[in-house]
Amino acid sequence: MPVSAPRWDMTNVYPSLDSKKFKSAVKRYQSLLDELSVFLQKAEKTDAKTDPKKLGKLLGESVRRLNELFELAGTLGAYLHSFISTDSRNADAMRAYSEFQQINVQASVLQTRFSAWAGTLGKAAIRKAAQTAPEAQAHLFILLEAAQQSKYLMSPAEETLAAELTLSGGSAFGKLQGTLTSQMSADFELNGKTQKLPMPALINLRSHPDASVRRRAYEAENVAWQSAQEALAACLNGVKGETITLDRKRGREDNLRASIDAARMDRATLDAMLAAMRDSFPTFRRYFKHKAKLLGKKKLAWWDLFAPLGKTDKTYSWKQANAFIVENFNRFSPELGAFAQRAFDKNWIDGEQREGKRGGAFCMGVPAVKESRIMSNYDGSFDQVSTLAHELGHAFHNECAYQAGKTELQQSTPMTLAETASIMCETIITEAALSTATDKQEILAILEAQLNNASQVVVDIYSRYLFEKEVFERRAKSELSADEINDIMERAQKETYGDGLDAKFLQKYMWTWKPHYYSSGFSFYNYPYAFGLLFATGLYAVYQQRGADFIPAYKALLASTGEETAAKLAQRFGIDITTRKFWDDSLAIIGERVERFCKL
Repeated sequence: MPVSAPRWDMTNVYPSLDSKKFKSAVKRYQSLLDELSVFLQKAEKTDAKTDPKKLGKLLGESVRRLNELFELAGTLGAYLHSFISTDSRNADAMRAYSEFQQINVQASVLQTRFSAWAGTLGKAAIRKAAQTAPEAQAHLFILLEAAQQSKYLMSPAEETLAAELTLSGGSAFGKLQGTLTSQMSADFELNGKTQKLPMPALINLRSHPDASVRRRAYEAENVAWQSAQEALAACLNGVKGETITLDRKRGREDNLRASIDAARMDRATLDAMLAAMRDSFPTFRRYFKHKAKLLGKKKLAWWDLFAPLGKTDKTYSWKQANAFIVENFNRFSPELGAFAQRAFDKNWIDGEQREGKRGGAFCMGVPAVKESRIMSNYDGSFDQVSTLAHELGHAFHNECAYQAGKTELQQSTPMTLAETASIMCETIITEAALSTATDKQEILAILEAQLNNASQVVVDIYSRYLFEKEVFERRAKSELSADEINDIMERAQKETYGDGLDAKFLQKYMWTWKPHYYSSGFSFYNYPYAFGLLFATGLYAVYQQRGADFIPAYKALLASTGEETAAKLAQRFGIDITTRKFWDDSLAIIGERVERFCKL
């Protein structure tokens, strides 16, 4: 249900799109790009045989320039995104963002040139030179990673062309998907009144307590998606087609390789996690079947998947959500609680549902002011309270890096570890709520919300992984029709949900509105969420053992997620993510919650 919620305040970043401060920042960004280009021309003339002190000075200067560039780019990008993500009809913002993207092509080219240069130096020379320059030494992991990934670069001319063409290719298709879905709405009768609901509000009705409302919303949603499926299929084909071409030209073994490298993990670790997830499906199907039983159904249809259980009449006003989150965060760490309160007080969150605003939720850092901004579509449900906690976790992750004085390069966190704090914060509020609940119906409601989220991150995420994998394989041979894409989505859901859901009523249009599929710069956006849930679950178990002593090490971990591989960071807590045991143990904790749920 639409609930009164605020819009975010971006005025401390720039007063407005037409302000002198914003326009000056754009000009400064162009100047930094030009200066970096001149610097790289000099740097590229040096090689591994160069005197280590001279090379160390060049490496230190290069990371200083890159950090300055990325801080300004991140700030400009976040500011512009704050407009286009919440109002796709804002023509001025769209034009300014397009102009920013044009300038950003040069940034992409320069970053590629820097990586290529690092590759010519080699790891041994970089290590030796970095010892002579503190700034280079502080960024050694990033420098070595750039050298390693340089083997996947095309020629400079080809990389420049690819960066320019993506504006009218993959990135354009991704923008079109966002614009189409954010501007869609449907007439829907609710509480005796017909109203035009934006798609995020319609999707949120999946958790409405009235089964007839849930089913009608599901049907209305599908009618809307069907009307746009051909355009969205063209978008998906365009994005994936570009990715396939570039991955092949860059020498990637497959379309999964780039995301594994970006996640800073190896394929064996991914395979171990996925195998553990597959083996957990029977446990989740028990949960689905018991939920169906509690709802008086033989099997769950898709529209009942998110049906609330227990006490369902509670709606959290924005003020109540604020108090609930801060109170529970304080139990974990007063610092986390105070941080969340600051985010609420300073209007860092855009929670209002409205037409033209994109669905879902996200958090973005604003480097220049060392703050974050959160977008959500708040409806007063416990699920949305949990979503707020999740995004505040991302913001706290940023805060830990800011407090530790980490540079933009040092904050470049892989998706796998980017979900650590967010899912930890979700766990904090659900576990705290469960520990204080005494009424059976209240316990049922909280436990259901927790397991519903876990099932989405393990079972549904796996279906999305299977979906994207098959889309890539088949798109490499030919374009896919909307009907073919629907079929792939539905079969992926049948494979993961199995007999836990009614196979006649799944959600074959899931691919239409999930923006993750339409990112030309990052494929397989899905499995890192499962990594985050299971890693955070394991970390929470460590917290339960150590108590307050856990917090300093946890904050240090969050501050360092851009400076090491996932496996080495996990080792700080005695966790080995390279084997099945860790993943099985984390899933076993969720399995215990399923057992508790099935006894209610």
